[in-house]
Amino acid sequence: MDAQAWEKVDELIDRNQEKTIKDLFAEDPGRAERYSLEAAGWYLDYSKNRIDDATLKALLKLAEKAGLKDEIEKMFTGKKINATEGRAVLHTALRNMDPKAKVKVDGKDVMPGVRKVLKAMGDFSDTVRRGQWKGFTGKRIKYVVNIGIGGSDLGPVMANIALTPYSKRNMKFFFVSNVDSTHLAETLREVKADQTLFIVASKTFTTQETMSNAEAAKAWLVKELGDKKAVAKHFVAVSTAEKEVSAFGIDVKNMFGFWDWVGGRYSLPSAIGLSLMIAIGRNNYKKFLKGYYKMDRHFRTARFARNMPVILALLGILYHNGYGAESYCVLPYDQYLSRFPAYLQQMDMESNGKGVDKDGNPVPYTTGPIEWGEPGTNGQHSFYQLIHQGTHLIPCDFIGCSRTHNPVGDLHDKLMANLFAQTEALAFGKTADECRKEGVPEKLVPFKTFEGNKPTNTLLCDELTPETLGALIALYEHKVFVQGVIWNVYSYDQWGVQLGKVLAKGVLSDLTAKKPSGKHDASTNRLIARYRAAVGR
Repeated sequence: MDAQAWEKVDELIDRNQEKTIKDLFAEDPGRAERYSLEAAGWYLDYSKNRIDDATLKALLKLAEKAGLKDEIEKMFTGKKINATEGRAVLHTALRNMDPKAKVKVDGKDVMPGVRKVLKAMGDFSDTVRRGQWKGFTGKRIKYVVNIGIGGSDLGPVMANIALTPYSKRNMKFFFVSNVDSTHLAETLREVKADQTLFIVASKTFTTQETMSNAEAAKAWLVKELGDKKAVAKHFVAVSTAEKEVSAFGIDVKNMFGFWDWVGGRYSLPSAIGLSLMIAIGRNNYKKFLKGYYKMDRHFRTARFARNMPVILALLGILYHNGYGAESYCVLPYDQYLSRFPAYLQQMDMESNGKGVDKDGNPVPYTTGPIEWGEPGTNGQHSFYQLIHQGTHLIPCDFIGCSRTHNPVGDLHDKLMANLFAQTEALAFGKTADECRKEGVPEKLVPFKTFEGNKPTNTLLCDELTPETLGALIALYEHKVFVQGVIWNVYSYDQWGVQLGKVLAKGVLSDLTAKKPSGKHDASTNRLIARYRAAVGR
């Protein structure tokens, strides 16, 4: 992060310490209009933030000094910006809807391969949806079980829930990720073997959690149907490991590939989205990709002062690095987006939870804020108390849709009224004098006073559709990318998830061996011994 550019932001924060959001609105009647913008079906109101024109200008300078424009072009044109793994970062190519587009990696255009896989996915999903794909006993598929973990699970499960109104209702979709046997066991209780399609999503077909669940599901299927040949009619793979897929018993004709330039947490628009395409159909899936593409084009071409991902990213940096906010909250006021905060957790914290810069040096500032949230209005009856009157500053993104897929009485009006009211309450609060005018007893005034001045962004679309969902995901993807550029960290590797996995192999051998090695620390050795005793080893 450019020290000189940040110094100006810091100076403005100090200068404006006494000025509240309420003051900013009082000074500028046109503030709500000026601090808002639209892109790819989404309207962003960021007027309820602790910013003025000078602060915004200084933040934009921070992006400029980081060389953001050049970094955006490097990503979109296939440069190997994931330097620690020597890879390009091209999830944008997966949803590039320009039929003439060419995107090259190592001199080779990747777009023909992208289009080929997309067509294969569409053809396959059509056969399943129409009942033309038959199971081993000749029955059509009614249940689809996606087996993956991380990006191979969080994206598909989030999007399948989000786009439920577009889903084929006579089919049921399940997602198994946890290596905890309960996750698979409870799922298998809900399905019938002769009507179930399993999608095993693992790039290498060696991911421990995924393959452990896949092997257990295969054993269950073979037991239920009585023949190993049934595997080929009930399992397909999203992978690039042809040998391993074939050894598992899956016909490689039913293997849908993707590339090493697709990061797991950005892989939903790749073949990882096969379960979603089966659910909503290939035409709706194309609309989903179109939403991504619209936001991609906006991000790549809009000037930074009117660029939605850039604005969100800069506001996040303002609060994280300038005001010391350790977390931010994402609050979708739409039940279909119930898993969206969980999806963003991986996207943000796995991307920018880095402690060293691109040169391998410790960063002298904090990176990777904690992301969390729940759908409204549930959160209002749990953690909103802390946001309103607690001692932590927690910036919030509120997400809403003007129209609902399920109009029932005035419920949607009430839902949206709560959304708008919460942003108003957080920004403007309630003073002690206002409490007294309402007749609040003096001894209760301190408890009923709201400081306000809590920053929020409000994102609104007309309706949650495949297109607006794609655009929303892309918005946050690019926000995370911008912050990584400014913090000068590599956002597309994730070495931090490896150490625990490596150590788990050694621990597993000690849990199951005749005699444990005792090579771990005293605490871990004692835990292993207690576990072994409990299970009779």
